Amino acid sequence: SDQAMVDRCVLAAGWAIMEPDRNRSLAELSVADTGLGDVEDKVLKNHRKTLGLLRDLSSVKSVGIIKQDPATGITEIARPVGVVAAITPSTNPGATPINKIINALKGRNAVIVAPSPKGWSSAERLISFVHAELVKAGLDEDVARDLVQLLPAPVTKEATHALMQQADLIVATGSQSNIRAAYSSGTPAFGVGAGNVAAIVDETADLSAAAAKIRESKTFDHATSCSSENSVVIVAQVFDDMLAALTKEGGHLLNECEAAKLQDTMWVDGKLSSAVIAQSVDRIVELAGLEGVPEGTKFLMVEETGFGAEHPFSGEKLCPVLAVYRAEDFAHAGQVVSAIYGYQGAGHSVSLHTAIDERAEHLGLQLPVSRVIVNQVHCVATGGAFDNGLPFSLSMGCGTWGGNNFSDNMNWRQYVNITRVARPIARSEPAVEDVFADYFEHVKK
Repeated sequence: SDQAMVDRCVLAAGWAIMEPDRNRSLAELSVADTGLGDVEDKVLKNHRKTLGLLRDLSSVKSVGIIKQDPATGITEIARPVGVVAAITPSTNPGATPINKIINALKGRNAVIVAPSPKGWSSAERLISFVHAELVKAGLDEDVARDLVQLLPAPVTKEATHALMQQADLIVATGSQSNIRAAYSSGTPAFGVGAGNVAAIVDETADLSAAAAKIRESKTFDHATSCSSENSVVIVAQVFDDMLAALTKEGGHLLNECEAAKLQDTMWVDGKLSSAVIAQSVDRIVELAGLEGVPEGTKFLMVEETGFGAEHPFSGEKLCPVLAVYRAEDFAHAGQVVSAIYGYQGAGHSVSLHTAIDERAEHLGLQLPVSRVIVNQVHCVATGGAFDNGLPFSLSMGCGTWGGNNFSDNMNWRQYVNITRVARPIARSEPAVEDVFADYFEHVKK
């Protein structure tokens, strides 16, 4: 296929989910069948994440010669990887599959989606929309069906693992057991790390703005996103004022007795209960039997001091519950985040609310994170936003800290091979004494 046809197919797949009626039908089916998240937020996510991805890809060459550098004599040629196995989670049964389908098509690959069992019906409907649009784009119906496929129901671990072993490439998002299975399948794989994002609020932050951004991120789609804050670490100087700002935004701080009841509800035998994942705050209050939570509460807060399995609120919660830590100062806040990530979430990202810009680089040099998100709505910004430069994606590489082989936002580049043609250029061989000059000077001292 030529670039124009590839790009037309990419836009066709994008319109399959962005057409407003289809978007809404997918969002409604996703929530109805998985029981996870919020319809209106899924409509927004399906639209925003797909539109951003299409923007990112619009000027990208992915067919044939994509770069020529006369200075190095290197010509780069993009090549398809073949058949991509796209492992997708129940938390995003529309947005994540279409992101992977679009990236796969951009690289001229076939793609087989392996959804979570709960997300199968949404993926089936989505892919039927994709097929219809690909035909409109000019593909033969059989070709469209071959290019974009769905693992048949019922989806089992055995079927998913068989697909992983037979594909040319795996792009996996979801549970860490699926990621580990992808890495151990024998097939080249890009997988993502666990989320457990912490936000730091320092003494210079605009507290009302920070609270509004944390509330938006924490409550969006009932915190299905791996990029929703799970902890907020507040410098002592502004601790009380920030708690007041979070309360004004709809947060409610539980007392010790209430926090204990919530903990018993959320974790059963040390494991996060599926009963609370991506549920509304009202449902969680009901499940935990909490009384006295004000009407209109948008998220619950629990003050925490410890880390690890004995302090489960320090881990990922995947629902509108936020752990709150007090730090002595900014340096101590970084140490608290390190301790949190020592338990869960290493490699993902950290959120910083500050008026001292250079503190972002400080965190980037010190913390085990692939992204430092400054003064933004974290769950929106991490996966690319219209007001930052990160690639639009729903799959965050977490580097070696998170057990991954990459630390980028997963994008089209992971879906192609590059062949390099090397031509002769003017010889450039340095003298040994020139290369070692600084070292020899140092040794003489």
